[in-house]
Amino acid sequence: MSAVAWTAVGSLIVWVWLLLGQGFFWRTDQRLPLRGDPARWPSVAVVVPARDEAEVLPVSLPSLLAQDYPGDAEVFLVDDDSGDGTGELARELSVRYGGLPLTVVTPGEPEPGWTGKLWALRHGMALARQRKPEFLLLTDADIAHEPDSLRELVAAAGSDGVDGFDLVSQMARLRVTSTWERLVVPAFVYFFGQLYPFRRVNGERSRTAAAAGGCVLLRAGTVERARLPESIRSAVIDDVSLARAVRRSGGRIWLGLADRVDSVRPYPRLADLWHMVARSAYAQLRHSPWLLAGTVLGLLLVYVAPPVTLVTGLLTGDAVAAAAGGAAWAVMAGTYMPMLGYYRQSLWLAPLLPLTAVLYLLMTVDSAVQHYRGLGAAWKGRTYARPEAAPEP
Repeated sequence: MSAVAWTAVGSLIVWVWLLLGQGFFWRTDQRLPLRGDPARWPSVAVVVPARDEAEVLPVSLPSLLAQDYPGDAEVFLVDDDSGDGTGELARELSVRYGGLPLTVVTPGEPEPGWTGKLWALRHGMALARQRKPEFLLLTDADIAHEPDSLRELVAAAGSDGVDGFDLVSQMARLRVTSTWERLVVPAFVYFFGQLYPFRRVNGERSRTAAAAGGCVLLRAGTVERARLPESIRSAVIDDVSLARAVRRSGGRIWLGLADRVDSVRPYPRLADLWHMVARSAYAQLRHSPWLLAGTVLGLLLVYVAPPVTLVTGLLTGDAVAAAAGGAAWAVMAGTYMPMLGYYRQSLWLAPLLPLTAVLYLLMTVDSAVQHYRGLGAAWKGRTYARPEAAPEP
């Protein structure tokens, strides 16, 4: 066989393995476990780190204040040195909408060794724990919750701790409105699931750990045992780091797709999405040039080779290359369709996944370039020259 044919066959073998052997990552059926109401609803503290979030807060914060929760619950918003009046706006929204009690705190600039979000969470969680809540809900300032969201999260965790979870996290449904969002956002969640298959994360004996930082419910006792957030204070990819810390402490975790928890942050331009991915992509690879090189080669083989070998085979009359490349592309598109369906997007976007993969490849390379330029992971005016992806114990 020709080199093109061998490449096509290799890509097809990889896709068959991904289809059957990677925890069925492409399925979208991991949804919040359904449990009956507990005999007693435990107390919950909701902690919201917020830095320059005045644009989205009028949509997201009222949804938290309006939670229809039968037990005691209150909201702690950490104004992380915002310059757009985030703290003042939060207080105004609390007065306007009422609902759950709101406390706004400003911790100041982070100490050395802390990333901004985890520094904000540290202060919010410390303040919340003075009330001795049984659960803490960590949710981002751009996340909107349906009125029964907190009730369903606590019920899913199992409030009495028997056969329950120490961490319950939902991957919020991201906004998909602009052309670039349609092309990039569903693939973002698809690639995340490929790295951290939800079914494996949810396995009781699994070593795979991950969470979605926009919506994380934690038992207060688990926070103490896992030493959160101090044990992960330098992590940029804080959600995965948090889940690993919980699992190391012996906790049970659950991760799935959300039906009634949505991100309201817009990413109308490619540049917005590019920055979202590039700011932490190289940290995910532990700043290793070898892992970067392997990732680039892997993306080319897995995502780019199928359409290229199909076209090459058709043009040169190489039947093996055309057949294997076409089959690999078909399997790839087929695994992407459930995620497109979850996001209510046209299934005709599935064959464009190789194009999206090239964009992610370029974002990852750019992340490495920015790192070696000394810019590190930049976010809302802060730059971390050499952040950690997920600190080890």
